[in-house]
Amino acid sequence: MAELKRVLGFWTILSLSVASIMGTGLFFGAAIGSGYSGNASILAWIILSIIAVYISMYFAELVSMYPKAGGIYEFSKRAYNRFFSFMMGWVAWLVGNLTTALLVVAAIDYLIPDPSQFWLKIGISILFILILNFVAYIGIEASAFLLVIFTITAISVLLSIVFPGAFYINAHNYSPFFAFGISSIFVTMFFISESFFGWESATYLAEETQEPEKITPKAIITGTIIIGILGILISVVSLGVIPWKILATSNAPLSIVSERILGDIGMKSINIGIFIALIGSAAGGIITMPRLILALARDKLFITQLSSIHEKFKTPYKAIIFQTIVSLLVFGMAFGRYKTLLSLLLPLGFIMYFFVILSVPVLRAKEPNIKREFKVPFASLSSVILMAFILSITAAWIFSDSNAINVVKLGISLILVAVPIYLLLEIYYNPDAIIKINDALAYTTLLTEKLILPKNTRNEILALLGDIKGKKILEFGCSVGTLTMHLAEAVNPNGRIYATDLSRKDLLITKKRLMKRGHSHVIVIHDEHQINRVHPSIPHVDAIVSIGMMGYLQDVKKVLKEMRDLLPYGGKIVFVDYADFFKIIPNVTWLSNDKVIEKMFRDAGFSVFVTRKKGLFWNYVYVYGIKFHENIPYV
Repeated sequence: MAELKRVLGFWTILSLSVASIMGTGLFFGAAIGSGYSGNASILAWIILSIIAVYISMYFAELVSMYPKAGGIYEFSKRAYNRFFSFMMGWVAWLVGNLTTALLVVAAIDYLIPDPSQFWLKIGISILFILILNFVAYIGIEASAFLLVIFTITAISVLLSIVFPGAFYINAHNYSPFFAFGISSIFVTMFFISESFFGWESATYLAEETQEPEKITPKAIITGTIIIGILGILISVVSLGVIPWKILATSNAPLSIVSERILGDIGMKSINIGIFIALIGSAAGGIITMPRLILALARDKLFITQLSSIHEKFKTPYKAIIFQTIVSLLVFGMAFGRYKTLLSLLLPLGFIMYFFVILSVPVLRAKEPNIKREFKVPFASLSSVILMAFILSITAAWIFSDSNAINVVKLGISLILVAVPIYLLLEIYYNPDAIIKINDALAYTTLLTEKLILPKNTRNEILALLGDIKGKKILEFGCSVGTLTMHLAEAVNPNGRIYATDLSRKDLLITKKRLMKRGHSHVIVIHDEHQINRVHPSIPHVDAIVSIGMMGYLQDVKKVLKEMRDLLPYGGKIVFVDYADFFKIIPNVTWLSNDKVIEKMFRDAGFSVFVTRKKGLFWNYVYVYGIKFHENIPYV
C-alpha cells in the first residue's frame, strides 16, 4: 500500500503556516476594525496577536505528541470519544471549506473590483481552484513550491505597503483613539480573529514532514508571530495614512492606502499581489483539507475509499478529487457573500479552537507519559483564560449584531448535519453498531421479509444451487431465516445447513421458526465477527449461499479465501446483494462494478458470473459460480 512521503522541511512548513494563517483580515481588517472601533483597532491587533501566539503553542504541543495527518481530528480522538472526534473533524472540515471560499471571494474582489464583471470573476475563481487542486493532486513537492512562492509574494506585498507607508503617516489621523469606547475592541477582535485562523493546517501535513514533532511546532509559532507583526504594522500604517472614517467605508482598504503611497500604477500592482497572496492562502486549505479527509477515512469515519494514496504521486488523490468538487460547490454558494461567510466562519472556528485548547489539559491528565517536544507554559490556567476570552468576544459580537443569532442558528444546523452522517457511517463500518441496528430491526425484518427477499428471488437462488439434497450448505448471513426454511427443505433431513449471523435477535427468530417446522438438521451459529471472517467451527461444505452480506464485508479477500478453503473443487457459491440500495450508505464501491466483482472472486479461486435484476425499491446483484482453479464457462 502506498504511503505519504516525508519530504517537507522547516521552511516549507513555515510557508504553509504563514499562507494558511494569513486570512483575509490582513487585507480587509483595516476597514473592518475601523468600522467597529476606529483607531483603537490597533490595540485590538496587538492584544489578539499576543493571544494568537499563545494559542499556536497549544497546536505546537499537540502536534509534537501526535504527528499524524488528522490534525484537529487526531487530537480530539485522543482527548475525547469517537463521536466527539468525528464532530470536531466535521467542524474543522466546515471551517476549512468556508475559509477557502472566503479567501477566493476576497481575492477576486481585489483583482476585479467591478461588481458587474460577474461571470469573469466566477470563471477566474473556478480556474484557480482547479489549478491548485491539480497541483495538489500531482505531488506535495509541487504544492510546497507554490506555497513558498505565494508566501514570499504575500509578505513582499505587505512590506511594500508598510515601509514606504511609514513616511506618509499623519499623526493627527490617530485622534481620537477611542472613538467607540473600550467595549468595541472586543467586537473588532472577533472579526479580525480570522486573520489567525489556520493553525491546524500545518498539522495536517505532519505525515509528510521531516521530524514533524520538532519542525511543525516551531513553524506554527513562528508563522503566527510573523502574521501578528504584519497585522499590527498594516493596521498602524493604514490608519496613519488614511483616516479611519474613510477606511471604514472601503471594500478594499489596502487599495486606497497603496494608491496614496504608491500612486495608481503602484495600487494596481499591489492589488494583483494581494490577489496572489489570498489565492496562496486558499492554496494552503486546498492542500491540507484532503489530509483531514484521509485521516477520517482511515478510521472509517468517512467514505473509506478516500483514504487511497496514489501509487505514483503519493498523494491522497481520491480525497483531493472529492475536496475539489466540494470546494467548487461551496464557492458557488458563497460567491459575493464575504460578510455572511465571515460571520458564519468565525463562531464555527471558535467552537473548534475552544475544544482544541481544552484537549491539552485533558491529554496531560489522560496521557502524562507521552513524549512532548514542546509544552505550553501554564497550560491549565491559560486554557481557562483563553476559553473565557473566546466566549467574551463572541458574546460582544452577538450583542452588537442583530443578525448574529440567525448566523449562530445556521452554524449549529451545519454542525448537526454531521449527526445522521455519523450514524450512517457507524451503522455500516462499525461492527458493534451493525449488530445493534440489526438487533433493533429484527422483528421489522421479519415482517418485511417478503419485500426484502421476494419469493421469485428465493426460487432463483435455489435454482442456481441446483440439487442440494443431502448436501452440506453454509448460509453466510441468515438474518431471520427467510431463506433458511427453504434451504432446510431442499437438503432434507439427510443434509445439513450451517446458518450464521451477527445478530442474536435475528438468530433467536430463526431458531424459533426452525423449531416450529421441525428442522433439527439446521445448526444456527452466532458470529459477531462475521464481517471479517467465516466462523471457525464451520466444517467443509458443498455450497455457500449469502444474502445481503457482500456490502458489509470489511475484509473481503480474507472471507472469500476462507470460503474457498471450505469448498471442494466444483463447489457452488451464490451471493445476492442489494447493490443499488446501498448507494445511500457510504459502502464499498465494488458493488457497482461487475468487472471488479468478477476479478475479486476469481482472484480468490472462484469462476463466477455476475448479473443484475431490477427490484421494486432496489436492484439485485447476483454472483454465482464454482470453486475452480481457472475461469470456465458455468451456467
